[in-house]
Amino acid sequence: MSASPIDTLNAHLERIAGLLERLAPPAPETPDFEAADAFVFVADPASLQPVKRVNRVEIGLLKGIDRNRDMIVANTERFARGLPANNVLLWGARGMGKSSLVKAAQAEVNRRLAGEGNVTPLKLIEIHREDIESLPLLMKMLRDSRHRFVLFCDDLSFDHGDTSYKSLKAVLEGGIEGRPDNVVFYATSNRRHLLPRDMMENERATAINPGEAVEEKVSLSDRFGLWIGFHNCSQDDYLDMVYGYVAALGLDVDPDLLRAEALEWERTRGARSGRVAWQYVQDLAGRLRLGV
Repeated sequence: MSASPIDTLNAHLERIAGLLERLAPPAPETPDFEAADAFVFVADPASLQPVKRVNRVEIGLLKGIDRNRDMIVANTERFARGLPANNVLLWGARGMGKSSLVKAAQAEVNRRLAGEGNVTPLKLIEIHREDIESLPLLMKMLRDSRHRFVLFCDDLSFDHGDTSYKSLKAVLEGGIEGRPDNVVFYATSNRRHLLPRDMMENERATAINPGEAVEEKVSLSDRFGLWIGFHNCSQDDYLDMVYGYVAALGLDVDPDLLRAEALEWERTRGARSGRVAWQYVQDLAGRLRLGV
């Protein structure tokens, strides 16, 4: 007895459904958030890779940025306690401790809250710039967790023709679901508006309504409630950074020699920053046959 047309149609539909199911990406695994306090998000396939040892410096070694330190630690602690907190954009001069401050703030807040049984450790999740369009998927992975998360994107910026910034805008504030209450977004950038100036000027020159075109792009930065600027440091701040690193490592160096060498080092680099100070101290420790 031959199959009826309806049975044949149902069989075809089942085969098509099976093929579509095999083609669909697998659902992301439920992360084990107890595995670590820091993770790296991998977009394909979606997963969170635990980081057992975070590459960071002690917050007390970050010199010359005291006001910035206090602002981000306060915002992060409020968020960890379940209080209102802002997304944060740390922007400005290279090598002045933007990413170091984010990682140090998480450790400092967890240290402060360690004795409070009703507060879970704050988790730090790094998302790479090229995975920004996968932010909605990451939010879905985190939304129902009892933990609170700082999503961190280092060196965030957008170039010509890159429209992924619209995904970031929607996730931060404008999407129908909105940002989960247990998630806050921190980004570092050398650009205050995350977009190159010539890109914005081109929008102004070619748009029918120049003001609206530029506003569309500038409004990305407005999604960050807290802007923290980092500027080139003074000579005194630079030397304070050097002295702080030397003291932390227990290096025995003549003070006059240390000062002269540190200033010579920054002159050869053509810049003063926390990164330059740390690089000098690494060189010094190596010459003293000490491990850093």
